[in-house]
Amino acid sequence: MVGGSDDNNGRHHATRIYAWACLLLALLCRQPLTMAADQQAKKEPAPAEVTAEGPWTLRYQFEDGETLRMEVRHRAVSDTTIAGTKQSVETATDSTKVWKVTTDAEGGVVLEHSVDDVRMHSRTSDRGSVSWDSRDTQQPPPGYEHIPGSLGVPISRITIDAAGHVLGRRNLRPVPESNSGDLVVVPLPTEPVSIGDEWEVPDEIVVEVQGGPRKLVRTRLRYRLESVDDGVASIRVDTTVLTPVDDPQLEARLLERIWDGKIQFDIEEGHVLSRVTEMDRKVIGFSGPQSSLRYRAEMEERLLR
Repeated sequence: MVGGSDDNNGRHHATRIYAWACLLLALLCRQPLTMAADQQAKKEPAPAEVTAEGPWTLRYQFEDGETLRMEVRHRAVSDTTIAGTKQSVETATDSTKVWKVTTDAEGGVVLEHSVDDVRMHSRTSDRGSVSWDSRDTQQPPPGYEHIPGSLGVPISRITIDAAGHVLGRRNLRPVPESNSGDLVVVPLPTEPVSIGDEWEVPDEIVVEVQGGPRKLVRTRLRYRLESVDDGVASIRVDTTVLTPVDDPQLEARLLERIWDGKIQFDIEEGHVLSRVTEMDRKVIGFSGPQSSLRYRAEMEERLLR
């Protein structure tokens, strides 16, 4: 169990972690390990007659030189109890994510990711509130000094096929792991799908535990086509942890990485219109038998027309 000044240091460290996590969720998105190479090489299925129940062929459609902007909204609350002392941290981040589209010689689509602007607010139960808007001339608060240099510049370049499977990725700036799952590009099914059909995507999450080795945790993202209304597909996604996790410290670090959500995909335009993800989980005993951590968060992305 952590005690004395170590408790205070731990709580203050947790405050900084959660404040940073909110920003990084909006700024730096991570693509999961999607399909294997043999799936990427599959031929496009022959067109099928579409009825009220499907099937529909879901494919991205991008134009060379196109620029897409997504409005990103993230809210999170974490409640921590260690050695009888409680701390609450609330964070809010709003930002504009940008994708610049080019095509390569092999027919893949290259998405260059950047962030135009960010508005941040955090409040802790013992240290008050901090706010910052990158559109103002005000200098960022302590701990955020490097953020202005990350805005308006390329963060990563990702090459995908028409189904959203990653063919290559290059990080142009150092990026930590994101807590938001596959919020870069939603992997679409290889075959046409009807209402109720599901497809699965394996993922691997690297989790670091303080004072211990990094651990690789296998997860599975399961997608389900719930409905199609006026050409817009509603897709539900949930995450399942496949690797047994019996260490509360590991579980606490994994807490923010397990999420469920809903996606709106315009079939004719070939674009994601919106994505909403949410999580509400609790861990007991991550820092002694009387410790607990509850994390609640929601994130919404909407395509700007």
